[in-house]
Amino acid sequence: MNFDTEIFDIGSLDLLGFGEPTHLEPAFAWTRNELFAELAGRGFRSVALESDRVAALVVDDYVRQGVGTLDEAMRAGFSHGFGESAANRQLVAWIREYNENRPVEERVAFHGFDGSMETMNAPSPRRYLEYARDYLGLDYDLAAAAGPDERWHRTEAVMDPAESAGATSEAGVLRVLADDMLTELYTRAPELVAKTSHTEWVRAETQLTAGLGLLRYHRQAAQPIGQEARWTRMCATRDALMARNLLDIRRIETGRGATLVCAHNLHLQRNTSRMRMGDMDLEWSSAGAIVGSLLGPRYPVVIGSLGRDDTIGMPEPEPGTYEGFLQGRVAIREFVAPAGIPVATTRIDHTPAHGYFPLDRETVDEADAILHIHDGAAYRGGAPHLPSAAAPELR
Repeated sequence: MNFDTEIFDIGSLDLLGFGEPTHLEPAFAWTRNELFAELAGRGFRSVALESDRVAALVVDDYVRQGVGTLDEAMRAGFSHGFGESAANRQLVAWIREYNENRPVEERVAFHGFDGSMETMNAPSPRRYLEYARDYLGLDYDLAAAAGPDERWHRTEAVMDPAESAGATSEAGVLRVLADDMLTELYTRAPELVAKTSHTEWVRAETQLTAGLGLLRYHRQAAQPIGQEARWTRMCATRDALMARNLLDIRRIETGRGATLVCAHNLHLQRNTSRMRMGDMDLEWSSAGAIVGSLLGPRYPVVIGSLGRDDTIGMPEPEPGTYEGFLQGRVAIREFVAPAGIPVATTRIDHTPAHGYFPLDRETVDEADAILHIHDGAAYRGGAPHLPSAAAPELR
């Protein structure tokens, strides 16, 4: 398969979404590595993963400048436990090798585009805001306003709005101070960039917007409304922050080439995202839906689909399902055009433990391609060192 001529016009893209239907099956991440090696040889100059944007600065320092070690980058540069992934380790090592001895402007950048929000907790915004405060040389006592970090981070602060710090007067003070700092960061940009560097200014902006994002997320967690409405707003807020991060990343990467964006399908699909959580049915616009509405054809998306996988207990799909049709067509793994996929039923043989979200008609129709992997357990990555410019054709 020729990726760019049969599916996308590579030269017209800003972001290319590459989704996976579950985080538990690493075959998609291994495939992502091969795909990115090919795309780097065709002008892509950055990759963005579903991981904390601030933490990812550690990885970017390593891959572009050689700061620290691979072990340190994997330990400190990822959120949500993604630093333990062997495929992510291979990707980081490959980017570092790819960048070695290349001119600065040609080096591949590594980004995260998520916040450090977990389903059951989110951290205090204090340390992000203090970074920006120190960069600006201000004397705000942010620690006093924020209080103990545990006040924000504990599970109860997300599960119970009455236990959240997000709507307290202290949180309101932090939001005002953070907004004032963002204004000052921009009004003093000429001075600050000249005094430090463009890179340091962007780093301060990244930290500050992360702190503001956490304040907004905690604000939603504190809303005294029905649980279904509250969780829906929290999901929507997280994806809105992801979308903002992606647009900021594209601003930073302008003129350097396109960005491969990798995350769960729910965060990248252009149609409405839906999730059953306990007895709640949540619906919201994903980061992909938001970015897609703003970038149009400059944001195409590949949606991941899985046939079977014994390692996570995923059985062979029923023939009448979307995955069942693809299973009969795809022997190993293959990109399939949505127009070639007939109307089928939605798969129901998965459990919440699989973390799997099956294909439906709306998701198929709103995708630019479906990547179906026949047997996830049968694919666990290629050679330890991917080629420097192009990867083997995906089959």
